[in-house]
Amino acid sequence: MHGHPYAAGLDRNQANHVPLSPLTFMERAATVFPYKPAVIHGERVLSWAQTYARCRCLASALIGRGVRRGDTVAAMLPNVPALFEAHFGVPMMGGVLNTLNTRLDAESIAFMLRHGEARVLLTDREFAPVVRRVKALLADQDLLVIDVDDPAAPPNETLGSIEYEQFLLEGDPGFAWQLPPDEWDAIALNYTSGTTGNPKGVVYHHRGAYLNALANIQCWGMPNHAVYLWTLPMFHCNGWCFPWTMAAVSGVNVCLRRVDPQVIFALIQKHRVTHFCGAPIVHGMLINAAHLIPEGLGHPVSALIAGAAPPAAIIEGMEKLGISITHVYGLTETYGPAAVCVKHESWDQLSLAERAQRNGRQGVPNLMEEAMMVLDPATMAPVPADGETMGEIMFRGNIVMKGYLKNPAATEEAFAGGWFHSGDLAVVEPDGYVKIKDRSKDIIISGGENISSLEVEDVLYRHPDVLVAAIIAKPDEKWGEVPCAFVELKEGATPSTEGILEHCRSRLARYKVPREVVFGPIPKTATGKIQKFVLRQQLKSTDALK
Repeated sequence: MHGHPYAAGLDRNQANHVPLSPLTFMERAATVFPYKPAVIHGERVLSWAQTYARCRCLASALIGRGVRRGDTVAAMLPNVPALFEAHFGVPMMGGVLNTLNTRLDAESIAFMLRHGEARVLLTDREFAPVVRRVKALLADQDLLVIDVDDPAAPPNETLGSIEYEQFLLEGDPGFAWQLPPDEWDAIALNYTSGTTGNPKGVVYHHRGAYLNALANIQCWGMPNHAVYLWTLPMFHCNGWCFPWTMAAVSGVNVCLRRVDPQVIFALIQKHRVTHFCGAPIVHGMLINAAHLIPEGLGHPVSALIAGAAPPAAIIEGMEKLGISITHVYGLTETYGPAAVCVKHESWDQLSLAERAQRNGRQGVPNLMEEAMMVLDPATMAPVPADGETMGEIMFRGNIVMKGYLKNPAATEEAFAGGWFHSGDLAVVEPDGYVKIKDRSKDIIISGGENISSLEVEDVLYRHPDVLVAAIIAKPDEKWGEVPCAFVELKEGATPSTEGILEHCRSRLARYKVPREVVFGPIPKTATGKIQKFVLRQQLKSTDALK
């Protein structure tokens, strides 16, 4: 007998093996729940059947304009129906969707469109000043610009050769799209923020998008027909894969052009929103606007929060608003959230502060990610689960990017030793949960002692007048580095430097207390992440003047 009996004649075929792709979620939602609402934008409501037809029109219209499998279609859009549709329509014809960060400058956008060889750009007139400059920079690139003329957009010129609704009329609502020949085919291109040098193009595949879309449902316990408010930019890691998730649960996508607490509370109450996502800064804005809803929201709401680590004060504040928070963690390179701080029932018995401490951790890999480990980057050995020994968080599994587009050196470096290197430093606590201590470049080494900037920031956030806080390393002749605090105050607050420092002294070891406090607005990315590199430059130029 030759070979294993289970290997003989039991091969993959069309009946038993199909490429995994989130496109099947849309077809199912439209077939099973054709009349259920899929997308709400202002007074406009689109059903799943209508949305599916529009996606197929988009796919076939792109083909009609000469776009081919593997071509890039870019979108410079806020959270409007067209961007949701692009998540399905573009890959339905084999294209790759490149969602652009709408707050970037023209030079950065032009770099991305050139590097990704975009054939089409969907754009909203709100971004006309930037797009006009982009078109000039890319005058030599064959780029079809399509205007998405949203009635809710601020007045501005349109720059495309055709409007989106007109473009859809060129397509066929019954277009017979096909699954990708290989689930490893690219579905999306996402550029990292590029805080040092040019941004890198992160490539996602159909398989990873499918799996992370389902992981979102499992980690959050999402029911069918969940009502999801788009507080998270859909351009950010493809909205953490939630466009595909919402098709999988045949839910309702409530669009939101910009984050505004008053509008968010109104939409939550009007549409009985059940779920939303956001960076700590978004949650902080809602907590500070709690006076707008003195009676509360009126029904349970679940929120995902992601960032380096949400300050305990934010977790506590959201609980008081009646919003149940789940903390997730990931990077652009892991399709957004790849880890989740899974809650335990026993935590319900703990005090609010203890619960916030437990929920503020990065946790464990989500169901669809193979592994998240904290390894010593030099030896690649796992660190002990002692809550003290620091290593680097590394991922392995199906929801890790294909790699960086046209950048084999960066791809090889990111995957050294068979793991994706996150650049985040963390410890493993005795219960096996991972807790980030810092970005490798943000750790402060003062007199040989490691200071976690996150620990000091967490204390600052507990000051009643602090809205946003950031700690960075300031060069010091004696200690090498010392912590410097940047603080953005709540409206009307007037605390003194001494008051802030006294607050820190009562809660931190002496060497961890900031040596300087700088008051003023703190620069943030489009997704609410604090731009520490800008603060470092600011500190450097201030020191140079002294």
